[in-house]
Amino acid sequence: GWLFWRVMACGRRSGDSKRQVILFILCFCVCQSGAETLRYSLPEEMERDSFVANIAKDLGVPLSQLAARKARVVSEGNEQLFRLNQNTGVLTAKESLDREEICPQSDTCTLVFKIFFENPLQLIRGEVEIRDVNDNSPVFPEKEMVLEIPETTSPGSRFPLESAQDRDVGINGLQNYSLGPNPHFSLAPGTGKDGVKYVELVLQRQLDREEQGELNLLLTAIDGGSPPRSGTAQVRIVVLDANDNIPVFERETYEVRLAENSPLEQLVVRVAAADPDEGSNGKVRYTFTQTSERTRQLFQLDPVTGEIRVAGKLDFEEAKNHKMVVKATDGGGLSAHCKVQVQVLDVNDNAPEIALTSLTASIPEDAPPRTVVALFSVRDRDSGDNGRTECSIDEDLPFSLTPTFDNYYELRTNAALDRERTAEYNITITAMDWGKTRLSSRESIFVQISDVNDNPPEFTQEVYTMSVTENNSPMLRIGSMKATDADAGKNARVNYALVRQEGKEQPEVSVSTENGDVYILRPLDYEKVRAFEVTVRAADGGSPPLSAQAVLRIVVRDENDNAPVLLHPPPDSSAAGELVPRWAPSGYLVAKVVAVDADAGQNAWLSYELAKATEPELFRVGLHSGEVRTARAVTERDAARQRLIVLVRDRGQPPRSATATLAVALVDDFSDAFHQLGHDPASGQQPQVVEEEMLTTYLIASLCCVSSLFLLSVLVLTANTLCKARVRADLSPPSPSCYADGDFASDGVGVGSAGTLSPGYRYEMYLTSGSGGSEFRFLRPVL
Repeated sequence: GWLFWRVMACGRRSGDSKRQVILFILCFCVCQSGAETLRYSLPEEMERDSFVANIAKDLGVPLSQLAARKARVVSEGNEQLFRLNQNTGVLTAKESLDREEICPQSDTCTLVFKIFFENPLQLIRGEVEIRDVNDNSPVFPEKEMVLEIPETTSPGSRFPLESAQDRDVGINGLQNYSLGPNPHFSLAPGTGKDGVKYVELVLQRQLDREEQGELNLLLTAIDGGSPPRSGTAQVRIVVLDANDNIPVFERETYEVRLAENSPLEQLVVRVAAADPDEGSNGKVRYTFTQTSERTRQLFQLDPVTGEIRVAGKLDFEEAKNHKMVVKATDGGGLSAHCKVQVQVLDVNDNAPEIALTSLTASIPEDAPPRTVVALFSVRDRDSGDNGRTECSIDEDLPFSLTPTFDNYYELRTNAALDRERTAEYNITITAMDWGKTRLSSRESIFVQISDVNDNPPEFTQEVYTMSVTENNSPMLRIGSMKATDADAGKNARVNYALVRQEGKEQPEVSVSTENGDVYILRPLDYEKVRAFEVTVRAADGGSPPLSAQAVLRIVVRDENDNAPVLLHPPPDSSAAGELVPRWAPSGYLVAKVVAVDADAGQNAWLSYELAKATEPELFRVGLHSGEVRTARAVTERDAARQRLIVLVRDRGQPPRSATATLAVALVDDFSDAFHQLGHDPASGQQPQVVEEEMLTTYLIASLCCVSSLFLLSVLVLTANTLCKARVRADLSPPSPSCYADGDFASDGVGVGSAGTLSPGYRYEMYLTSGSGGSEFRFLRPVL
């Protein structure tokens, strides 16, 4: 202060205002840099306005300057504990100070104050240490402590007792324990690692319940004050019968770390002690012991399960650690102890807050990248790193976050969108602070993608094959074509239509515009049209519309609507006549019935059977070949005229059939063929009329001529073959090739060595050009 006034005087003498300001600032900085903390000491429980210090003397400031510079004292906190007299410079205590109330959790108690000067501005820090005085006596939590000790307990066993609590510290705090005179127990005081004094009861001589069932001891706690203070508690010892197993804890010390914002009823730890005894001696109950009252208010212990749960609001600033001792007592009175140490952790207890400013509910799928979808802000009420935030979304989404200003973010698209792949997005925005224990909050934004007509319809098949049975009814539905469109709304509404081709007839099929059902317009004939194809177009309702095409193939199924048609014998001719010699053996080929069916498949599979005969046991018909053969050898007793009716039937459902009539004459030679064919004794009919006789004569004459020509041809062919064989033998070795029976059938109707005709017969069928019918020529051997 003296330096300050000298500087001001120099400034006035110089008259230079600028120099005065510079010197003032220099003086102030020098004063501040050289300031030290004032430290004082004051015993607690001093009377009101007790002297603390002479501030003016300690600072070397004249008393006149205290009032001139408006000096005053300021205590930290809301309550002003000290008063400064500007006239005397004496610092006094406003009230009587109780160290136990001011600093309940600390061994040292220091109050900080500041001396504030104005004109010029100056701040001086001061500390007052409140010294403890022995004004509190040790106090036990319970006036009576009950210990149940089995009589089998061996000497030297220790039993922890409830410690006394003394609010004083240092030498004035709890120092020692004493026990009233008794023949069985002594005290063993001790000090833990944390400096807390504890006491244990030590058994010196074994107990005998029959001699003395209960002992009452007086426990005294003494502090180190002058004069000393003490507190007493009654220790009642109950001697129990033998219980030879005591509970055993899993661990001696349970260490737990617990956040300060832990909710009520949260499980802190579960202590467990096992007792192998049975019955009540094995049932363990848990209680707190050697635990402060404040700790008992913050934690609760379940006596049955041993669970310790949060019962009050934890505060890291109030107490960083809590120590508890848990006693486990079985039904026989045996007990064990464990320590529980809870470390309270400071936490970041404010999560970021997300505020949505604007949102676009729907965007088209062809929106370009960097389109803004939403705008939001993030705020965290914490400070420092705990208030610093960052935002993120899932990386697999086609969106990104862009910070703008003042903790505002924009949600933009960063890739092309496809509604057909993903029609909507549920975007979760995560805001997280930078605290050691990072807190986060989430906000969900729902964005819909609107459709654009960018997908043509697609048929489920490239070619659709459908079948219909011939002779169907008009407008018959035979199936459906299906095309799908990945778009939505009218862009996915599909219409079907036939593709008209110029120069072609109107198709026999129609396709429904709405659902793609296929209809046959008119009856179809398998024998005329067996299959045909049309092209179908599917177009969506977009603008412009997109389309696709598919081929529709219609296959006509056959129906058994055609009966077998006889080629031999012709159905419009009279009964065909066949000659069979009397010496014909069993299996002799009489004739062959030939028929065709215009249908297909099994509808055209024909079977032959003998429907009626003059002598049914004489003839048989091949089921599939239609060959009529003798079933046995012909005898003299058989009638000369035989009449056969052959039934030809297909395998359709229902089957269709036709019949062929054959007249067979049994002859000894060809000379009596005329009489045998012209008169049927069995039927009793008279010879035919003259015209029929003439026709039969012509037929026999023609047959003889043909047989003669055939015999001549065979002789010529045989002679030619022999000549060639002789020449071939003279010129070279015989050729391995030869003529099989099938060679003779090259001019016939598929008759070979494996055919149905015997080697003695050959059939030749030929069709004359332009003729609508067929003729057969039969060659028979000369009898």
